[in-house]
Amino acid sequence: MARSATIAIVGRPNVGKSTLFNRLVGKRLALVDDQPGVTRDRREGDGKLLGLEFRIVDTAGFEDHDAATLPGRMRLQTEKAVREANAALFLIDARAGVTPLDEEIARWLRSEDTPIILCANKAEGKAGEAGLMEAYSLGFDTVLALSAEHGDGQVELFDALRPIVEPFMDAEAEEAAAEEDALGPMKLAIVGRPNAGKSTLINRMIGEDRLITGPEAGITRDSIRVDWQWEKDGEVHEIQLFDTAGMRKRAKVQDKLEKLSVADALHAVDFAEVVVLLLDATKGLEAQDLRIADRVLQEGRALIVALNKWDVAENPSALFNGVRGALDDGLAQVKGVPVLSISGATGKGIDTLVRVAFEQRAIWTNRVSTAKLNRWFEGAVAANPPPAPGGKRIKLRYITQARTRPPTFVVFGTRTDALPASYERYLVNGMRKELGFQGVPVRLNFRNSRNPYDE
Repeated sequence: MARSATIAIVGRPNVGKSTLFNRLVGKRLALVDDQPGVTRDRREGDGKLLGLEFRIVDTAGFEDHDAATLPGRMRLQTEKAVREANAALFLIDARAGVTPLDEEIARWLRSEDTPIILCANKAEGKAGEAGLMEAYSLGFDTVLALSAEHGDGQVELFDALRPIVEPFMDAEAEEAAAEEDALGPMKLAIVGRPNAGKSTLINRMIGEDRLITGPEAGITRDSIRVDWQWEKDGEVHEIQLFDTAGMRKRAKVQDKLEKLSVADALHAVDFAEVVVLLLDATKGLEAQDLRIADRVLQEGRALIVALNKWDVAENPSALFNGVRGALDDGLAQVKGVPVLSISGATGKGIDTLVRVAFEQRAIWTNRVSTAKLNRWFEGAVAANPPPAPGGKRIKLRYITQARTRPPTFVVFGTRTDALPASYERYLVNGMRKELGFQGVPVRLNFRNSRNPYDE
């Protein structure tokens, strides 16, 4: 199982290690006081920084004492933490400048194989400028100016940690994708207006008259689950089918029982992974169908539109093109929703419907590695930079995938609240085209990097 990158914080006593630790974990886990030596044992927590996730280790202040003494034993723990870490943040106090103990710690750290990031803490204001320049004498390539107390320098710290942490996040993403590949039965709900043929379709799928059907509208009242095994090319796929009550316009639903049936159908949508909106090809697409489709997409479910009763439809080619065009106009928030023609009565197109349902679930559960995602993101931003409302530039720095089911992403930057909706659509459309998220809901959230811990 992949582990997160581990980042250790090291430095002499009272330079702000525990304050930085608390900021990165987003809560006060470590005791902080002006008195030196408060931290004695190593403390670990889950750190987050602009979408980067890692293990962060707070260590005791490094002091030059005999190994048998308490400070000496604390120093041994600090040395072990640095050797076990993937990188270490070496903190000095910019206001106090470089001390002889800082120089001794620097000599020790340069002899270790662990990558070191030198950070001059308490660098806010003019009082820290001299110490910041003096820090270059410690022999490291760069010095980051931080204020652990006020949150300054977080973007620069992010840039330094990103190449170290990202490979571990990618490995975790691959493991998560492997787990998602091993998901259980696909949960497939069939929804639509009354008498669209939902129960007839499920009976044809499973090969038996499991559900009551007839010309009367509204026969199905409860959402019925049917377990089914779909065999294709010698492989058996487990599917849970959900038949639902027909959903009419809300204004027409007066009967209490019908209201309960519609509520049950909506609950089945919430539970499903893929939802098939079944249309009656003899009646075409109506406004209620678009409302149902919109509800499915708002719930974040993968959607397929199936034109049923295709065997008796008149002028099918014009009907198909008309439905496709109406969906593109009415569901502009999700491009590429699959539209299929089927017949629940004859079984035509059912194998294609199920195959496409599995393909859409794979897209719906897809996780893109952080490195691949940011390569696309940097190219997209370079090709079409964000606007500058009022002459003030919007800077987009980084993107990460927060979750799947549906695919959800977080973009970090500055002044993201001023980003127009058209630019968000540009990014989402690019993700659909370049990263393979066609036909499923994609959610994109924005956060300002100036204060990433403000919930």
